Amino acid sequence: ADGKFLWPGFGENLRVLEWIIDRCTGKAEAVDTPIGFLPQPDDIDLQGLEIGAETLEQLLAVDYDGWRAEVRAIDEYLDEYADRVPEALRTELDKLRAALGPDEPEALANTA
Repeated sequence: ADGKFLWPGFGENLRVLEWIIDRCTGKAEAVDTPIGFLPQPDDIDLQGLEIGAETLEQLLAVDYDGWRAEVRAIDEYLDEYADRVPEALRTELDKLRAALGPDEPEALANTA
């Protein structure tokens, strides 16, 4: 919102890789989301970083509207390749779209 990045930079991405390794070895958990597994807040090493709970919450949140827009953009892109797009790719995109739920305002109102 203020034009700055939430995550401090590429060098700190090792912290995410550490979480991935910990997941693979059973030392960390994950939250299953429509876009895949995300770390639980306590499973990311933030030692030495100035990242508050609110910022971490933003980092680990799924932007449903943003992802729905991304799915539409991917659909349009794949349409350029018509029947040359593997069906498995379309299937995965359809699964993502379904997991994200509807984006029409009346459909969203009916799920509340």
